[in-house]
Amino acid sequence: MQVMVMVKATASSERGELPSTQLIADMFEFNEQLVKAGIMQAGAGLQPSSQGCRVQFSGSDRAVVDGPFTETKELVAGYWLWQVESMEQAIEWVKKCPNPMPEDSEIEVRPLFEAEDFGENMTPELKERDERLRAEVDKQNTP
Repeated sequence: MQVMVMVKATASSERGELPSTQLIADMFEFNEQLVKAGIMQAGAGLQPSSQGCRVQFSGSDRAVVDGPFTETKELVAGYWLWQVESMEQAIEWVKKCPNPMPEDSEIEVRPLFEAEDFGENMTPELKERDERLRAEVDKQNTP
């Protein structure tokens, strides 16, 4: 199963404070362990919300709202995409992670939808289309 592991933003990450050299080294060590275990598929830190925007949808209308956004607890400061055997395995790996922030922080783990999760709404035609798109993305990401 694939999971998205999200490092929640904190006041310091929203201020744009950079991690210490030691924290960067600790996170690289953790990422190396994930890669060697065949878990990590992708990951990155995100700039503060002041550097981003949100696109709001209402019917056919679209509105762009520039950051920063005030509710830090709802923001993501970084992420990983992991391939794991279970949520329990993902949780065990998260517990090994160095605290990603200089203050108390939180990491959220959520499974990605798989084609079978959509039941009969994922018709054979849509499943085939999904597989073609995934193969094309894999092809584009292969050097």
